Amino acid sequence: MSLRISIHCVGLFLLASLIPLPSFAAQPTVAELAADGVQRAEIIADSYSYTPDHLIVKANIPVELSLQSKTWLVPHSFVLKDAEAGLDIEQDIPAGKSVLIKFTPTRPGTFKFFCNKKLLFFKSHEDRGMKGTLEVTD
Repeated sequence: MSLRISIHCVGLFLLASLIPLPSFAAQPTVAELAADGVQRAEIIADSYSYTPDHLIVKANIPVELSLQSKTWLVPHSFVLKDAEAGLDIEQDIPAGKSVLIKFTPTRPGTFKFFCNKKLLFFKSHEDRGMKGTLEVTD
């Protein structure tokens, strides 16, 4: 009987992991400008979401983002690309780990970041809602 319950629980867990959670719009987060002249912020990569999913930074000032994975098994990534704005980032975030990325946006604008991971036969993490906005101001 306990084997049947265990198999049932595993099945429910797998089914629940395929259902995207609703995303709730949060207020944009402004990266803090430290005394050393670097804008710093932390982004949490969780099950198909980033928190915050809207980050505001200033152009031509260095940025350091700490990307922290809260998932146990599923790796994620952080992709932010716009050559004209000095953005060329494609960083893996291993499950349960943190990574630090550094860049300097060179022009104002609104840029999309996303996770490019995808499991065979399933929607990509981006399609399941794992995306956000980097807003670069003057």
